[in-house]
Amino acid sequence: MQVKIHPSWQAHLQSEFDKPYFEKLVAFVRQEYATTTVYPPGRLIFNAFNLCPFEQVKVVLIGQDPYHEPGQAQGLCFSVNDGIQFPPSLINIFKEIHSDIGTPPPTSGDLTRWARQGVLLLNATLTVREHQAGSHQRHGWEEFTDAVIRTLSAERDGLVFILWGSYAQSKSYLIDSRRHLVLRSAHPSPLSAHRGFFGNHHFSQANAYLRSLGKEEIQW
Repeated sequence: MQVKIHPSWQAHLQSEFDKPYFEKLVAFVRQEYATTTVYPPGRLIFNAFNLCPFEQVKVVLIGQDPYHEPGQAQGLCFSVNDGIQFPPSLINIFKEIHSDIGTPPPTSGDLTRWARQGVLLLNATLTVREHQAGSHQRHGWEEFTDAVIRTLSAERDGLVFILWGSYAQSKSYLIDSRRHLVLRSAHPSPLSAHRGFFGNHHFSQANAYLRSLGKEEIQW
């Protein structure tokens, strides 16, 4: 597995790539791809970074694990390829967008359009075995993605961090809330969406914050 990541990220994260934990992680992931079915396809492991260069990040949306069924994962949290049935959480995200800002639910679950506008769709773990949720957790990915969040917080100003659910909110300590807007709510999963995700107005709040800084809004 080569680390094929946008040069802007390479410049800010090279120190992570040089650490022993990352070398172990690369060896583990390479072995997994060689011996079993792993998602997303290898070329898309760093898709979130390649679609959204470091200097272009405006919003950071934190997920946990890639989808683990065939054809779903594409290296962007909550996003699925065209032609794939929308997962329940994504359906609820689109419902909240419609309720919050009036944008009708799209026909595509591919969130590449958000990434190209500056939304870093970051899963805490970037790979997973087929049919085995969480199977690549605690092998080094979380250390890497924590470093991504910490670096963005320290080296950029005026970002929006969106933390849905207790897992994403556990990353709060990595973010300087004096320099950035941090939005927290329940997760969009059907198990928790009615406990504070619906009605959180995160999409309009994010755009209002970006607008206040003279930045272009996200077309959700």
